[in-house]
Amino acid sequence: MQASSIYDAPRLLADIGGTNARFALEHGPGNIGAMLTLAGADYPRFEDAVRAYLAHSSVRVRHAVIAIANPVDGDAIRMTNHHWAFSIEAARRELGLETLLVVNDFTALAMSLPVLAPGDLLRVGGGQARPGSAIGLVGAGTGLGVSGLVPAGGRWTPLHSEGGHVAFSPMDEAELEVLRYCWQRYDHVSAERFVSGPGLALIREALAASRGLDADLSLAPSEIVARALEGGDALCRATVDCFCGMLGTVAANLAVTLGAQGGVYIGGGVVPRLGDYFASSPFRARFEKKGRFSNYTAQIPTLLITAPYPALLGASSILAEHLEQQDAPSPARAGGAAITTPTARAGHVTC
Repeated sequence: MQASSIYDAPRLLADIGGTNARFALEHGPGNIGAMLTLAGADYPRFEDAVRAYLAHSSVRVRHAVIAIANPVDGDAIRMTNHHWAFSIEAARRELGLETLLVVNDFTALAMSLPVLAPGDLLRVGGGQARPGSAIGLVGAGTGLGVSGLVPAGGRWTPLHSEGGHVAFSPMDEAELEVLRYCWQRYDHVSAERFVSGPGLALIREALAASRGLDADLSLAPSEIVARALEGGDALCRATVDCFCGMLGTVAANLAVTLGAQGGVYIGGGVVPRLGDYFASSPFRARFEKKGRFSNYTAQIPTLLITAPYPALLGASSILAEHLEQQDAPSPARAGGAAITTPTARAGHVTC
């Protein structure tokens, strides 16, 4: 995807989660700076947070794109993990913007994959990407995001997936015990129940129950990871190993379902905290354990995204393509001059 080269004013980029809102300005293709993170709880409305950032940066922007951790379907946005609710068009008018796009954050993350630099990625295992092939994306954070990119006509089309909610499939006795434990609580146990930040705590709880251990159930996911990496807590280490194996299964299932011979990328906030341990974890061995298709997945590279704010890069690509399409001359002409679309616009990418 080629970014628009016309930057008559900085473009506003934002990545909004349930806790924080990260803002930045793009002064040219890939030239992103002036990053600032604001706590969402400090601002009654989405528009208030945007105003605060723009006041801090003291610039005038015309075009903006917001990647948000929420489904985006139409003009009305109501966050499921935060109190903000707003109309895209009303917010555009209030903020004095010519363009305001709102996209799902995982759609933005998917669109960052073609523009990530080698230094933004950590290869885990072997394999070689096949040019012109689909790309898979999974990300464990508060939930489990699943997406991908399909090449079409020289551009990438992101998949709007809810693949984190597929039924969990155990691959060994330990995972079967974990699943049995959770069946007592849930009618449907999705992959997201385990392959996520909250999933770490649930896995540990289930493993403790299956082993007859009286474990402290108040540990936060970050504490579980820290204890596992320190090496002195066998239950936490088993929890993280189990988590990595489950993630390998999810990634392999996506690879064969999508035909993701262009690679499978790992995003989200959980895995980067594992550091070098992830490369030696059960993840890659599980990814390649695919029965008659083991040789197929063994040839697909898996790459961990290490860039600090990759969703901003993807959001920038989406905004650039939108502006190029909006400003392209129309076939209709008046007096020999091309008729172009109006400059004032708001929009969304459905996910």
